[in-house]
Amino acid sequence: MEHPFADIQYCETLFNRFYDVGGLTSGGVTRLGYTQTEDQMHEIFAHLGGELGFENRQDEVGNTFVGSMAREGCYLIGSHLDSVIDGGRYDGVAGIIAGLMVLRWAKEEGLPIPVRVGAFRCEESSNFGCCTIGSGLVTKELHRQRVAGLVSRDGETLESIFASRGYSLDPPRISGLSGYLELHIEQGKVLEESGTSVGIVQTIAGPRRFKIYLRGLAEHSGATPMALRSDAMCAAAELILEIERLGNKEAAYQTVATVGVVNSLPNVMNVIPGEVELGIDVRGIDLTSLDRIELEIKDAARRICARRNIEYLEEKLSEFPPVNMSGDVQMGLERAAQRLGVSSRRMMSGAGHDAMAFPTLCETGMVFIPCLKGISHNRAEFASLSSICDGARVIYEYLKGAAV
Repeated sequence: MEHPFADIQYCETLFNRFYDVGGLTSGGVTRLGYTQTEDQMHEIFAHLGGELGFENRQDEVGNTFVGSMAREGCYLIGSHLDSVIDGGRYDGVAGIIAGLMVLRWAKEEGLPIPVRVGAFRCEESSNFGCCTIGSGLVTKELHRQRVAGLVSRDGETLESIFASRGYSLDPPRISGLSGYLELHIEQGKVLEESGTSVGIVQTIAGPRRFKIYLRGLAEHSGATPMALRSDAMCAAAELILEIERLGNKEAAYQTVATVGVVNSLPNVMNVIPGEVELGIDVRGIDLTSLDRIELEIKDAARRICARRNIEYLEEKLSEFPPVNMSGDVQMGLERAAQRLGVSSRRMMSGAGHDAMAFPTLCETGMVFIPCLKGISHNRAEFASLSSICDGARVIYEYLKGAAV
């Protein structure tokens, strides 16, 4: 879709305002949830809303909103401003930029329905091992007892962070919404490889996250014979490969399994690893498949550890079921794309998003835009300004239809 130069220019201006925050010499960014870096992102967002003439407010958990503060009938466009460690600059931010562009168009054209843009705190799990904290708390999809004791990478509990900032772990439930919409980069290759401009999300895969702790015996690496070792790292290596095998077995059901964290103690060259912690991420849209792979991972850990004389402990960090987007919103977004001449396709989301928290409250939909080679959670992440404008225009066209 061809866009006016003014829209591309404004999109670029918004992107550049966020660009340097949390920047690393590697070229990536680190903007962890509930840190001063994330605070800076929210301050910039609030200022950008003010430049458009909109008020802003922060809720009881630190989420920031700009636009209409109407108590009823408001459409919320949401995303996040935190990132993974050494991540890219488009994940989350593209959705906030799209929301600000929609606000600008709505003001210029006098859209007769209230629209608000929300930046939710700590969508990524990088800091606390739990995702969508800001949106989850205000929708009651997450509760105090599940998150209060979570510990940040700096060793501080979420409860203490909230206390120091005057936030509440038991906020009132967000209300008065007519709908929730979110734009996000796809974080996969389907749109790019199919030459499609936007994706209309049908289902968001449900993530299940675990930690498995393996304990062997740390001994001298030169003096301990191979046959007499209890090497926790070797057990971990075998389990990692078994998890990969199980993920491949369940791939037919669109289930995936990843070991993304390996922490070893004492982690020195001349000592047999005595303890290893694994962080495991399983996702899918088929509950039977998710249940099956969870049981098989735990069974594999028991078998491998028993054979290798390793103690183990398993801990489930979080679990969310697959979430379906509204069928009516999917159809409305599809028709909006058709009116604009923007190619679209319906698809699933393998990644989790703040949109997962809203279907119990209101009609919910998501729009994907392509990202280069499907790369995300990586400093090489890239999406074109034109693609952000494509997705934003589809959302705005949908809202114009909702206003009729």
